[in-house]
Amino acid sequence: MENPTSVPMPSLDSTLALAGDQEANLKLLAQQTGAQVIMRGQDILLGGTPKQVERCRRLIQALEPLWGPAQAVSTADVMTAIQALNTQRIDDLQGLHKDVVAKTRRGDTVRAKTFGQRKYIKALRSHPLTFCAGPAGTGKTYLAALIAVQALLNNEYERLILTRPAVEAGERLGFLPGDLQQKVNPYLRPLYDALHEMLEPDKLVNLMERGIIEVAPLAYMRGRTLNNAFVIMDEAQNTTPAQMKMVLTRLGFKSRMVVTGDLTQTDLAVNQQSGLAVSQRILNGVEGVAFCQLSQADVVRHPLVQRIVAAYEKYEALRSPN
Repeated sequence: MENPTSVPMPSLDSTLALAGDQEANLKLLAQQTGAQVIMRGQDILLGGTPKQVERCRRLIQALEPLWGPAQAVSTADVMTAIQALNTQRIDDLQGLHKDVVAKTRRGDTVRAKTFGQRKYIKALRSHPLTFCAGPAGTGKTYLAALIAVQALLNNEYERLILTRPAVEAGERLGFLPGDLQQKVNPYLRPLYDALHEMLEPDKLVNLMERGIIEVAPLAYMRGRTLNNAFVIMDEAQNTTPAQMKMVLTRLGFKSRMVVTGDLTQTDLAVNQQSGLAVSQRILNGVEGVAFCQLSQADVVRHPLVQRIVAAYEKYEALRSPN
């Protein structure tokens, strides 16, 4: 690299935070800008044309609120910074970095990693009923559960209720071994994973035994009124329109509900409409109801997941008769 431009870093920890695992972020910056990006000691060296170097330097600068205090920078953070630079939203990016959603039981800071996620979080905080549709890995369930547990611990609600349809068994769980909780556990594992991020195992067990956190299949919501509760319905693409109406009308006083799903992964019969899709058409424009649509740009899992989602979206678009 001839005549490299040096980007001084405050510490080696900051440099490692920016570089990412096996310098994945530096490789991504190089791929996206065309610049050469090398870590030498605790400094970052940039090479290439003046335009390439300047673009890469601006991206690194935009991520300073994260690497400055040595917070880990993810590939999703880098991609969001690129999106912000491309759309002249660098100021919005700073707000995204500063908006802390919650802290996990290990002390890790959780915040929105994309503009779509931030919009979703704002809706969760301000609407009694929020729908969020999007592909796997966009944080639909995870973010809802984090905010719900935080609200529960702050005594904003008396109960947290988590539910989802057990479509594979047509809501008939009798063939599975064990009691009700053991029967539904396989279907509700993603919800448990999010709860474990916020609560120590002993505390989670205690809250569930006392009925403060309730996990149940969708069929068990019928006939109830859910007052002073934060309700999360996951995998809503697998509800029928009748099931969706049933659960939405369970919402009681001082309660909040979040409905999440992925319309590209519906397990219903071919001729059966999804309750999630139907509700979007019926409730669009109703006061107090928010709709959020996340896309492959909001995927915050392994970068390969984002490429997989994009490939499937392209495939489905080619198959579509329209």
